[in-house]
Amino acid sequence: MRGRSLAAGLMSLCLYAAPALGQITVLDSAQDGGGLIESGVPALSNEASQADTPPPICGTQDLTIARMSWSSAALLAEIHARVLAEAFGCTVRVVPGDLAATTSSMGSTGQPAIAPEMWVTRVADVWNAAIQSQMVRSAAPSFAEATMEGWFAPSYLNGAFAGSVPVAELAASLAEGEGTEPVRFISCPADWACAVINRHLIEAHGLGGVTELVEPANRFEMDALIAEAVSRRETFFFYYWQPNAVLAQVEFRALDMGEYKEEAMACLARIECASPQPSAFPSEMVVGALAEWVFAEAPAIAGYFQRVSFPLSEMNTLLAQLNEPEASVESVAERFVANRRDLWEPWTGGAP
Repeated sequence: MRGRSLAAGLMSLCLYAAPALGQITVLDSAQDGGGLIESGVPALSNEASQADTPPPICGTQDLTIARMSWSSAALLAEIHARVLAEAFGCTVRVVPGDLAATTSSMGSTGQPAIAPEMWVTRVADVWNAAIQSQMVRSAAPSFAEATMEGWFAPSYLNGAFAGSVPVAELAASLAEGEGTEPVRFISCPADWACAVINRHLIEAHGLGGVTELVEPANRFEMDALIAEAVSRRETFFFYYWQPNAVLAQVEFRALDMGEYKEEAMACLARIECASPQPSAFPSEMVVGALAEWVFAEAPAIAGYFQRVSFPLSEMNTLLAQLNEPEASVESVAERFVANRRDLWEPWTGGAP
C-alpha cells in the first residue's frame, strides 16, 4: 500500500491465504430507494404522515469513516468524506482506524460506519466474526483490479519487454541472447516474503542463468535501484506492488505471469521448494466495509459504496502527488474531488 509505508508494504506481501469467499457478501447493484406518490390517495393524518416519512438520506446515526494508517486508505477516507458531503449533504466524521480493531468495533457497535479499504484476508477471523454478527457487510471492491503484486518492466523497452508479454516468452527471449550480460531483476528485500517467492519464480521460469537477481537491503534502496536503472534506461525488470507512487512516477507495464495456481504458490512461498512451478501472485480481497445499519437506514449511501472501485492507476497517481512539496492527504483529496468529478460523480448514482 500504495506511498504505502514499509509496514504496510510488508503487510501486503506476507500472507497468501485464499479469502473465505463464502463469508463475504458483495452487492452488485445499488439499493437506492425512492418513495412512490400515488395520486388520488386521501391525505394521511399527521401521525401517519410522520410514520411514512423516509429517514434522512445520510441516516440517523453518526456517519463515521475509518482512516487507516497507510496512505491509500487515508486518501480513500478523506475523498469519500468530501464526496458524501458535496453530493449527499452528509455530515461526516473521519476517525482513526486499524484493520483488526475497526473490524471488531464495526461488528459489535456498528461504528465506524464505513471502512473504505478493508484487507479482508489479513484479518479473516475477525472479519468472519463481524459478518456472522450481521453487523457488517461488504460493498464494492476498494480497487478496480484485484491483483496487487507482480513483475514489471519500464515501458521504454521494446521487444520481449513490450506490453504485457508473458514471462515464459521473456525467458525464451533472454535465453536466445545467452552469452550477453545477464538482465537484472530487482526483487524486494531478502527478509520479505516476496523475496522467497521471487527466487523460486526465477527458477520456475528458467531465468536463473540469464538474469542477475538483486535483493536490496530495504525499501528505500529498492526504489533507488529502480530509479537509477530507469535514468540510465537499462534493460531490467522488477517486482513491485500496488497501489504505489513508484508505478505512477515512471511509466511501467506489468508482465503477464499467467494463472494463479494455489498449490504452486504454496510451494513458492516456502523457503525450501523442491520443484518450483510458475504461478501469478494471488489476488487480494480488498473491499469497502459498511455497518449493516447503513444499508437499512441510508440506502443511497450504501448504493454509493456499492459503485465505488478506484482504478489502481488513479490511486498510484494520488500517492505520487503526496510526494509533492507541502502536500498532505487532505490537500490531495480536495484536489481529486475538485478535478476528477468525471470519475466520482457516476458513483453517486445521481444523488440529489
